[in-house]
Amino acid sequence: MVDVAGKPATQRRAEAEGCIAMQAATLKLIVSGGHKKGDVLAVARVAGIQAAKRTAELIPLCHPIALTRVEVDLAPDTRGKKIRCRAIAETLGQTGVEMEALTAVQIALLTVYDMCKAVDRGMTIDGVKLMEKTGGRSGRWKRG
Repeated sequence: MVDVAGKPATQRRAEAEGCIAMQAATLKLIVSGGHKKGDVLAVARVAGIQAAKRTAELIPLCHPIALTRVEVDLAPDTRGKKIRCRAIAETLGQTGVEMEALTAVQIALLTVYDMCKAVDRGMTIDGVKLMEKTGGRSGRWKRG
């Protein structure tokens, strides 16, 4: 692990996003709340939050971070036949939270896949990326 002991603690924030594409019927089932496994979006949201909190356990050499905020939003896009996921992670610390935000998105989308795979195995997770990060020595970075 990289030694961050000498770095000052600053407010750090990262935002990531991605989506999962699916058949229109699968999306309709999720949106209507008719899935027999329950509220897919609520379960995926909780999974994303849990994943952000456990990122250091999942990714080798990733620092454990005391998160001050994790937000995971999942929004159906009926025109595009997909669900968009956006995650924000924040901390007051010595290292960034990009990995926590990216992990939250990936796991939230994987949870949607897991819950819906019996009705649509052809779902595709795509476009997972960091959108913005703030704090630390490098300051602010935003995707162009």
